[in-house]
Amino acid sequence: MESDSIVIIPTYNEKENIEKIIRAVFALEKAFHILVIDDGSPDGTGNIVQRLMDNEFAGRLFIIRRKGKLGLGTAYITGFKWALQHSYDYIFEMDADFSHDPHDLPRLYAACHDEGYDVAVGSRYVSGVNVVNWPIGRVLMSYFASRYVRFVTGFKVHDTTAGFVCYRRRVLQTIPLDKIRFKGYAFQIEMKFTAYKIGFRIKEVPVVFVNRREGTSKMSGGIFSEAFFGVIRLRIDGWLRKYPKLPTA
Repeated sequence: MESDSIVIIPTYNEKENIEKIIRAVFALEKAFHILVIDDGSPDGTGNIVQRLMDNEFAGRLFIIRRKGKLGLGTAYITGFKWALQHSYDYIFEMDADFSHDPHDLPRLYAACHDEGYDVAVGSRYVSGVNVVNWPIGRVLMSYFASRYVRFVTGFKVHDTTAGFVCYRRRVLQTIPLDKIRFKGYAFQIEMKFTAYKIGFRIKEVPVVFVNRREGTSKMSGGIFSEAFFGVIRLRIDGWLRKYPKLPTA
């Protein structure tokens, strides 16, 4: 089944969720392909994907198996390059654990395909705080992290750390992916900020974020500290760095 869109899902020990999320995406009326980037999950996540790819979803489901935990940012960069090589026009980031609702994928797609935006962000904070089952401390940390980014950088997106995103092809062709420096939480901020500095149009699409029911969170204090100090570096970059020009077509 042909598709102009691919959903990149990074995984590490997601055996409880991966088959369910793949089937949920493929059950949508709009056809999406899926690329799983598995960082050597010892629980067999990659083997589950391989079985589904071989037996049911050939030509729609793909996997890149890496040898260890190399970071969220590098997983997405690997996926972006693969998607560009395979000529997809709309390239998505999504988590494996159902914190992002697959039913929102067509809404992000419509923002780019129908409304002409270059980046669509599944935003937890553009219409209040739409988070379910998170501890209040985590909610406050995430919310104020995004407020902090807006304050330091002047960047107007409400949910800068969101990991549920659709990029049009030309955005990822223009951003120098090998120069994206952050690997953790700050990767999401850096990608959006770079797109904004180049001049791409960004739309926030309100979504409800639901904390994972199965599996183990990969969040750590180091990820947050990278984001905290990384934002200051991004602000300095915004003054000093020469960004690519917005493509005319």
